[in-house]
This record gives sequence, C-alpha cells and structure tokens, in this order.
Amino acid sequence: MENEALNQLKTVSGTTRLYAVIGSPVKHSMSPLMYNTSFMYHNIDSVYTAFEVDEEHVKDAISAVRLFDMGGINITMPGKTVAVPLMDEITDAARLIGAVNTVVNENGKLIGHNTDGVGFVDNLRDNGVDITGKKITIAGGGGAATAVIVQCALDGAHSITILNRKGKSFDRQADTMERLKNELPELIIQQIDISDTKAVRDALALSDIFANATQVGMNPKPDESIIKDASMFQKNLVVTDLVYNPVETKLLREAKEAGCKTIDGRGMLLWQGAAAFKLYTGKEMPIEEVKRRMFENSD
Repeated sequence: MENEALNQLKTVSGTTRLYAVIGSPVKHSMSPLMYNTSFMYHNIDSVYTAFEVDEEHVKDAISAVRLFDMGGINITMPGKTVAVPLMDEITDAARLIGAVNTVVNENGKLIGHNTDGVGFVDNLRDNGVDITGKKITIAGGGGAATAVIVQCALDGAHSITILNRKGKSFDRQADTMERLKNELPELIIQQIDISDTKAVRDALALSDIFANATQVGMNPKPDESIIKDASMFQKNLVVTDLVYNPVETKLLREAKEAGCKTIDGRGMLLWQGAAAFKLYTGKEMPIEEVKRRMFENSD
C-alpha cells in the first residue's frame, strides 16, 4: 500500500533540512525526484534540490553546507576530486578512490563518502550480472570511473582494462592501478590509450562487461559514443553506461543492435543514492517506489 505521505502536499517550513546535488551540468539530474520521494515516503522534514556549480566554485558550495546547516550534499562531475581535501574526515573507500560523491554534515563536521562504486555493482546485480571473476573494460579517467574500477577490484573482478586518453587523468589512473596492485596482487589490471583502435578492439573482444564512465553521449550531445566503431561489440558482451540522460545513449543503442545485453545508468544512480540516503537518514530508500517514479519520468 502506497505511503499516504506520498499523496500529501510537501510543505517547506523553517525546520525543513536542505540537501542538494552540486555539479555541472545538473539541470537534468533525477536526484531531486529520488530523494524527495524517499523523504516523503518516510515523512522526513527535508527537501532536496540541485545547484549548478562549476569546478571553480566547489569550495564555496561546500562551505555553504556548514553556513546553511545543510544535512548533506551529493557531488557529481566536475567536483568529486576537488572535494577530497575540503573534507574534515574521509572514509577509506573515498580515500582509495580519490573522490567524494556524498558529504554528510555531522554537526558541522563534514564527512566525505563515495557510494558510486557500490551503486555500479548493485545496478549490475539488480540486472542479473555478477562481476565476480569477470573481465571488465571501463572507459574513463575521472572520479566516477575510478570508483567503478576500485569497487570492481574489491568485489572480485578477474581483470580490469581501463580505456583512457593520455594526459593527467591517464597518470592518475596509473596511481590508482598501483595502489590496487599493492592491496590486491592477484588482480590483473592495465590501462590503454583509447585512441589505439586495435588495442580497444582487442580489449572488448576479451571482455565480459564494458562500462562507459565518461560523459560522452550525455545530453546535450546525445549523438556521440565513446566507442566509435560499433563492429567492436560482440554479442556476449554486457554493455552499461553511467550516462542516464538520455536513458538509451548512442552507445547502448548500437550495442543492443549488435546483440549485447545493455544496462542504462539510471540504476547506478538509484543504488548509489540508496547508500547515500541511508548515510543521511539511517533509513532504507524505498527502492521500488523510487524506481517506479524515476523510470516512468525518464522513459
């Protein structure tokens, strides 16, 4: 039976606690829908919104969490790595990843967490895909990509190949690889230049799962794909995209046409959000209700 609070008009008062997502772009974000549904479901006096914040102003936005006594914030690109040194305390996972996507305000003390990797793995599991023992290829060099890489390693992936462009992010991922090799010596992990077409083709041919952890294909440029040649997709490959606006990216559309199982990015948002919601409130997110509302509003 649907909670009656979901049918009541939400009233914002002087006691209402504020939460938000910050980043750029965020106008497309489904986070407000997800968290506000959950607040209403549990009859929690809180409200969630989105603030457009570029990299230059992340520090100011985090200072505002204290200034306005916000309950917490979620951080999306490009602020996840910028936020790390701005925290009062950081979890082991966030430190290993080198990025923060969830900030909890504990009486003025800001605690940095990272729930992205858990969200990625749980989304695959929710779609019948277990990463244990799998060969995984991941495109990306940012905080979200690193979170996925780290969590897949911790959860028992057989091997991980990272597709990245030469430059600063390539060097950062090399550092991540070194840390993972020190902690998980049995892990097979490599990084290749995404401009090396033959190497990319060979990596995908040997992979069980391919994940796009870049912004390529996101609105307002939905006609782009991180994989330029769709003939690289083999039908036994599971293809997932962290981009969720549009729901079916060009990458997913071409992979589906090639016979691949495809998983869109909405579920990762849902499951990483479920972990963050519990950090904020101590309560479980009403997954089925949130999933219904998210999915019917994004199809």
